[in-house]
Amino acid sequence: MSFKTADLCDDFSGELAICMLEFKSLGKKNLFSGPIATVKVFEDNVLVREALETVPEGSVLVVDGGGSKRCALLGDRLGEIAVERKLAGVVINGCVRDTAELAELNVGIFAIGSNPLKSIKQGKGERDITVSFGEIDWTPGHYAYCDEDGVVVASRNLL
Repeated sequence: MSFKTADLCDDFSGELAICMLEFKSLGKKNLFSGPIATVKVFEDNVLVREALETVPEGSVLVVDGGGSKRCALLGDRLGEIAVERKLAGVVINGCVRDTAELAELNVGIFAIGSNPLKSIKQGKGERDITVSFGEIDWTPGHYAYCDEDGVVVASRNLL
């Protein structure tokens, strides 16, 4: 798979939503794309784990953590699940931890930052719904394209 979000913007600007949130690339892969699966949580990662264990191979799991920087929603163990299940990547409107270990995992991981504190474990949140952050709507089944320049979303596969 080879693409550049800049080229996608040039070729498909009318079909794309451009995420206005700047992410840090924290996994080994800086380039990834796939159909979106979603989770909406707040400082609780139980549903993040559940989604990682069940979404289809090749998916991009989009986690709307409300932009909280008070704890991590993904660490090395959950990152390993993403690798084992062959997800394309994870995009998190929130934080991760275990960044040295995540950097060695062969998966895309974009997040807004890091925090060493683990999340609570209450299982609150929602899955498979449209979530909104970064001035775009992330709809399950739409496609996310992620690289060093940013993240763009289309309603169909452009590759």
